[in-house]
Parts: sequence; structure tokens; C-alpha cells
Amino acid sequence: MNWFLLSLFCAFFAASADALCKKSLLESNEYLVAWVRVGFATPFLLLLLPFIEIPRLDMYFFLAMLILFPLETIALILYMKAIKVSPLSITLPFLALSPIFMIFTSNLILGERLDQYGIMGIVLTAIGAYLLNVRTTRKGILEPFKAIGRERGSVYMIVVAFIYSITSNLGKMAILHSSPLFFAATYLPILAAILFPVLVWKNHGKMKQIFSHGTIFSLIGLALAFATITHFLAVSIAEVPYVISVKRMSLLFGIMYGAIWFKETNIRERLIGGIVMIVGVIIITIF
Repeated sequence: MNWFLLSLFCAFFAASADALCKKSLLESNEYLVAWVRVGFATPFLLLLLPFIEIPRLDMYFFLAMLILFPLETIALILYMKAIKVSPLSITLPFLALSPIFMIFTSNLILGERLDQYGIMGIVLTAIGAYLLNVRTTRKGILEPFKAIGRERGSVYMIVVAFIYSITSNLGKMAILHSSPLFFAATYLPILAAILFPVLVWKNHGKMKQIFSHGTIFSLIGLALAFATITHFLAVSIAEVPYVISVKRMSLLFGIMYGAIWFKETNIRERLIGGIVMIVGVIIITIF
């Protein structure tokens, strides 16, 4: 399948998982939902293993995994904190900063260099994230930046975006030294196992909540499983910053979920930024 379509499907499933997590966070803490996000995806991903050829793994694969897991754990917890304390339409746009960070991290980690159109598209994607908060510019051109300090969720998500600019490249390194489906089928299950002691600690050993909302938790797991598979298939056939830029279309889906499901406001103004992001994506894919 074309990498663009894979990335777009990934965006939809990721946004769906975010919205379901936001719904769950109304009654559950961020550590529980963080674990549910990967733990409930695990059964769906493990179903792939019998149909996957086990690749020969080398030291680069294990080195990438060793660095990935602590970074991913921190990012996942901050991600859940962000969407818990702030609206989806305010926090999710800051994920668009990860392609900007990746201009530097992809070159450093993978040696990938982007052409001028690729860089232009990525920059437009980031400008779109700025325009998603265009309403605040009425108080000054720097007001969207000042607004970051007033929204803890935005600060958390900027940190997540930076971490993702690293983990996406490390994930591609692990894929290159294994296979896309093998990595997709094993990465989140191992992360769930690593994150479980953190959940036990933060919940003071009370684990009954894991089974308190079986339907919505299972939907979160299913959505994330599909997002994971489509993501790693896409990055195996295209440069990481391009895939991540298209994947950030999840921000538009997230804004729609915020408007329809959570009745968030200022949606029309935030869609202006979304249109700019789409232009950035078109530049990336056409040129």
C-alpha cells in the first residue's frame, strides 16, 4: 500500500485512540489510561506473531530498543497528562512540532536529508499549528506563545513532540534491523510489560480499575493496534519526517473529535491552521 495512505489511516486511528483516552480520563487517572493504551493493544498485536517471520536481530536493534523504552514511557505519561488537563484542540496541535525537531534528529540519527520542498512542507505544518491558536494573536503576535505557559497540556505536548522526534527515528532504526510487522507486534507488548510496575506503584496496588471499562478500553487498544501497524509499515518505505508530517493529520481528526464529542470552542479558527497544515502535506507528497 502507498505510504501516504498508510500514514493517513494511522492519523485517523491515532486520533480515535486519543479521543477515547480523553473520554476515559474523565473517570480514570493518566497512569491507568497510559497503560490501557498499550496494554489493551497487546492482544491484537500478538495475534500477528504466528504469521510473521522472525528476523535475525543484531546489536543495533537491541540498542535502539534500550533507548526507546524509557523515552516512550515518559512521552506516553506526559501525553495522557496533556489531554487530561487541556482540550484536544489545544494540546494535539503541538504534536506538529515534531517534524520540525526531526529536521535535525533524522539527520543526526539516520543521516536522512530532506530536499527544499520537504523542508518547506514541514515548516508549513508547524506554522499551521501556530495558526490553530490564531484567535489569541488579537492580543499580540506573540500571544500564542504566551498562551503555552497558561496551558500545562500544551507544555507537556511540546516535550512529547520532541521525544517523538527521537523515538520515531530510533523506531525506524529498529525496523531496518528487524522488520516492520515484527517490530509492530513486539514493541507495544514489551512497553506494556515495562509500564505495568509503574501502574501498580501509582495505583498503590489497586488493579481492579483495569477491568472497570472493558468496552472503551478495548476500543482504545484496537485503535492503537491499527495505528501502530500502519505507522511502522509507512516508515519502512518512506523517510520518517514525511510519514510523521502526514500522520500529524491526526490533529485535524482530533479537532473534529473535540468539537463533536467534547463540545470544545473556537473550532473554526483552529481549522484555519489545519488548512495550512494540509497545504504543507500536499507540498511534501507532490514535490
